[in-house]
Amino acid sequence: MTRLLAAAAIALSVGPAFASSDDIIKLRSTSDVATTMDRLEEAVSGAGANVFARVDHAAGAASVDMELDPTQVLIFGNPKIGTQAMQDDPVAGLFLPMKMLVYQDAAGQTWLSYEDPKEMFDDLEISDDAPYIKMMIGALDKLTSKAAGQ
Repeated sequence: MTRLLAAAAIALSVGPAFASSDDIIKLRSTSDVATTMDRLEEAVSGAGANVFARVDHAAGAASVDMELDPTQVLIFGNPKIGTQAMQDDPVAGLFLPMKMLVYQDAAGQTWLSYEDPKEMFDDLEISDDAPYIKMMIGALDKLTSKAAGQ
């Protein structure tokens, strides 16, 4: 039994696992936060979406003499997709544009995290079957894979 648990722990720590905790999707990156974020920003721009902001939380913490492991957020979107959600329910504008967090955990591993669009709009008048949700999910999957170096 001990060997089985050890093997499971190793298997989980080696691969670039997708993990979901409720509505947050996480993907492990092969690079550090800055490199991963650069790749993400390039992938977003290359896909024809708009990058609105790149927020460096660790720099913000340092500006008030506090420490934070490398942590950045990219705020981005594609009006051709997001507008459709807002047409169905204007409150979708609270969740758009999209945001992706890239951070280093306590073990030094870099992660990309974002909210699952189906769950993000769950309390709104938006169907889980809306074509634009499928487009968002597909785009986020491609963007995270590129940014994670996979």
